[in-house]
Amino acid sequence: MSEKVANKNLHQAKNNKKDEFYTQLSDIENELRHYKHHFKDKVVYCNCDDPRVSNFFHYFSYNFEHLGLKKLIATCFKSQNADLFSQNDSEKAVYLEYTGDKNGNSVPDPSEIGIKELKGDGDFRSQESIDLLKQADIVVTNPPFSLFREYVAQLVEYDKKFVIVGHQNAISYKEIFKLIRENKLWLGYGFKGGAGHFINQHYEDYATATDRKEGMIRVSGVHWFTNLDISKRHEDLILYKNYSAEEYPTYDNYNAINVDKTKDIPLDFSGVLGVPITFLDKYSPEQFEILGLSASAGYNEEVVGIPFLGEKDARPLINGKNTYARIFIKNKRL
Repeated sequence: MSEKVANKNLHQAKNNKKDEFYTQLSDIENELRHYKHHFKDKVVYCNCDDPRVSNFFHYFSYNFEHLGLKKLIATCFKSQNADLFSQNDSEKAVYLEYTGDKNGNSVPDPSEIGIKELKGDGDFRSQESIDLLKQADIVVTNPPFSLFREYVAQLVEYDKKFVIVGHQNAISYKEIFKLIRENKLWLGYGFKGGAGHFINQHYEDYATATDRKEGMIRVSGVHWFTNLDISKRHEDLILYKNYSAEEYPTYDNYNAINVDKTKDIPLDFSGVLGVPITFLDKYSPEQFEILGLSASAGYNEEVVGIPFLGEKDARPLINGKNTYARIFIKNKRL
């Protein structure tokens, strides 16, 4: 069975309230170590986790003093059983607040964590959850992939900083891409090999034998999305190749050249380049300008960003053949 099918299963499960996917503590630690300076004196909110079993809550509660946090808040969706895969069928949701170690043992004891019932179901869109969101400085969680657009829109509406997990397919959503182009959202450091293992008991894992982990499902194309400034965003991509018309053909329907691999971007071409979506992992706004994105057959001027010279198919074509989704960029240094 292909990874495409596995990813489809993940999306279906995210839509199904009885199934929950949890991020590994190691993946959280590997990413958040790059953001330490952002958390001092901040209120962190994890609003898509059962806080008693969430690794996000675990990470922030056990590193509360180390990070210098002001407060940690976490909410869950209708889950009151201390079971990682609770069925979300209890009458009320809860939220937890933690303001640091009180007895000097450097451990977030149950007696130090305030547990309060919510009147509603704990959905991130509920007024109760929004009221908690308003208190927060930074939101860190793994939201439902199927609700990613809506989730990010809420964070933007309330002007929140965030570090969240999402799938690379979200990059082609016009609402998400607009934020990327305007430098209001970008990719974090990412998962090793561009794939994440999520704790799971409901779906078969189709990973190869060498990459399979018991009790988990491997999903390719997952990323961390953030609007917190990180050092990788200011690192130039080292360019080493020169432009030639033979190696970099011009599209049939756009005045832009095709670049198959990010590492092969020519250092001496001042026009528009069509690069793979994976370019965003190496993108520095000081080196390049993002002009647009062509990912579907239908032409959307607002998204594509450069003049369309074709007739019907708006995907980047070379000799009538599709070259897959491309982000249009220009080198700001030329």
